[in-house]
Amino acid sequence: MDLLTGFWNYVVVFLIILTVVVFVHELGHYLVARWNGVKIEVFSIGFGPEIFGRTDSSGTRWRVSALPLGGYVRMFGDADESSTAAEDRPLSEAEKAQSFRHKRLGQRAAIVAAGPLANFVFAIIGLAAMFTILGQPVTQPVVGQVQPGSAAEAAGLRAGDRITDIDGRPIDRFQDIQRIVRLDIGEKLALGIERGDRHLTVTAEPRVIERKGMFGDMEKVPVLGVVADPASTRIVRYSPGGALLESLRQTEEMVTSTFVGIGQMISGTRGSDELGGPIRIAKGAGEAAQLGLPSVIFYTILLSLNLGLINLFPIPVLDGGHILFYAIEALLGRPLGERAQEYGFRIGLFLVLALMVFATRNDIVSLPVWAMVKRLFS
Repeated sequence: MDLLTGFWNYVVVFLIILTVVVFVHELGHYLVARWNGVKIEVFSIGFGPEIFGRTDSSGTRWRVSALPLGGYVRMFGDADESSTAAEDRPLSEAEKAQSFRHKRLGQRAAIVAAGPLANFVFAIIGLAAMFTILGQPVTQPVVGQVQPGSAAEAAGLRAGDRITDIDGRPIDRFQDIQRIVRLDIGEKLALGIERGDRHLTVTAEPRVIERKGMFGDMEKVPVLGVVADPASTRIVRYSPGGALLESLRQTEEMVTSTFVGIGQMISGTRGSDELGGPIRIAKGAGEAAQLGLPSVIFYTILLSLNLGLINLFPIPVLDGGHILFYAIEALLGRPLGERAQEYGFRIGLFLVLALMVFATRNDIVSLPVWAMVKRLFS
């Protein structure tokens, strides 16, 4: 029974979430391509041999393939799912009207950008729907408990203190404290607090601790050492307009946090071992499944946002790389030469594969089984 539960949580739920996110992404490409008159030959969820599918009246083959770790839309004129140009041959005027490569520069850029943008729209609307239907848990920034030996205790924080700002940034809810502490690694923080009728400023330096994750892997997390007052948590439900505004605010915070985290990895402030691959994503899906349907929905939204963001990076083979080439074409008044584009895609493919290998390596070495293997051979 435990094995079946684990398989459902960590494999089936992960594949369902990934399928939804990939479908949204590829649907963005599909809809804008069709809107611009491009013929779609294949819409595939997964790679490899087809498991089942059907062909619609417009000639598009909708298919589910054997390897469910992605998907693609193959447009008329593409040789394969990577959007490599098909072998040149004379096209009739009717065929040119349906070919992606014969569309105007702005149309091609819109079709490519539509995938990531669809992921963003899905995330924003999904969050807004959750805030409207389920509400948003909001905890007041009031200290309920100070953990012994923590940075908060060293700074002199007490139960009942209300944190009003950190380094001049206003704090409206306890979640703001957690977000800032996790991003400002290794930095001393100036905390503005209200204690009774007094306003004080104290300095605290969050401490990085190791804690055990769901699979027994150890993760490093900076903590201040304060626990919220559970009595100060309430569920806030928004009107549709208010939910949309809050959703946009939350999306901006998540995107900003992602960029800050990447910058810290590049500068060395944050360890690159925090970069995770498919195993860690499956782990997150399993944890969400154990917390219930709302957590699964939120994790799907978060993954959609990250997929859209990553695909906008200006790396050839990603959507952002195509957009970069189109921007260069707009500046030069002509496309880059075939050799330059070929080398660009080769470099981009190498970078993406190297990143995937590195992230998967992080996933594997973080598992307890890796420590067992090391002990066997050491």
